[in-house]
Amino acid sequence: MTSPSKPSPKGIILFAHGSRDPLWKLPIEAVAQRIQARQSDAQVACAYLELTTPDLPSVAGQMIASGLQSLRIVPMFLGVGRHAREDLPLLVAQLQADHPQVQFELQAAVGENPLLIDLMAQIAIDP
Repeated sequence: MTSPSKPSPKGIILFAHGSRDPLWKLPIEAVAQRIQARQSDAQVACAYLELTTPDLPSVAGQMIASGLQSLRIVPMFLGVGRHAREDLPLLVAQLQADHPQVQFELQAAVGENPLLIDLMAQIAIDP
C-alpha cells in the first residue's frame, strides 16, 4: 500500500515597489509574518522592485535553491499601474525562462481583490 505523497511546500513572495525609507517596508513584512503564522509550512519572503533589497530574482533564486518548485508571487500594489501591468510580468517571464522546472504563479495585485476593497471600505467607515 502506498501512502499519498505530501504536497511539496510552496514559496510565497510578497512583491512590493520599495522605498528609500526603511520604515516603509514594515507593513509588507508584517503581512509576511502573518502568512508564516497561519501557514507554517510555507516559505514566505518579501521582494522589491527598486530602492529596497532584496529584489525578486534574488528571492526566487534562494527559494529555488532551497528546493521549492512552486512559487506564488503576490503583487502588494493597491493600484494597477505600469509596475504591476508591465514590469512585473516581464520579471516573471525572465524567471520562468531562467528556471523552466519551476512553476510560477503570478497573482493579481492585492488592490484588485474584492476582499481587500471591502476591508478598506470598512476601515474608512468604522476605523
